[in-house]
Amino acid sequence: MIHISPSHCADITAQAERAYPYECCGLLAGIISPDKTVTVTRVVASANTVIEHHKPPNEKSGRDSFEIDPQVRFDLMRALSDTDETIVGHYHSHPDHPAQPSERDLDMAFEPELVWLIVSVRTGQATAPQAWRLNRDTRKITKVSLEICENS
Repeated sequence: MIHISPSHCADITAQAERAYPYECCGLLAGIISPDKTVTVTRVVASANTVIEHHKPPNEKSGRDSFEIDPQVRFDLMRALSDTDETIVGHYHSHPDHPAQPSERDLDMAFEPELVWLIVSVRTGQATAPQAWRLNRDTRKITKVSLEICENS
């Protein structure tokens, strides 16, 4: 189970709507309880470096792919080093596609322990995010229960 606050969800959906028709992306930090419940404590936005590095747009234009800026990840790892928090996942949007992992997502799932939070954006309007775990090696996709609650 994943617990996330309404304000964190609002931050992610707002970023997804601003990025439309491109994918937005970022990292999720949080705490993992002994029963493996994840509580998201931080949402850290990143530029989608696919867009930054592939101008003019080509087949890898950022409309169907994302890459988190490595510096954002390094900075977050440093900020978390003296806390109980860790990177628990990442999020991205799917412009005009469902909030389900794509084949490209599965191909890029190098860290099967991380949560993939995906939000669909249809004609500029974000829908509720969905949470997943992906295993690239086994090609397994598992939906994870996502609870939006104030205590997150």
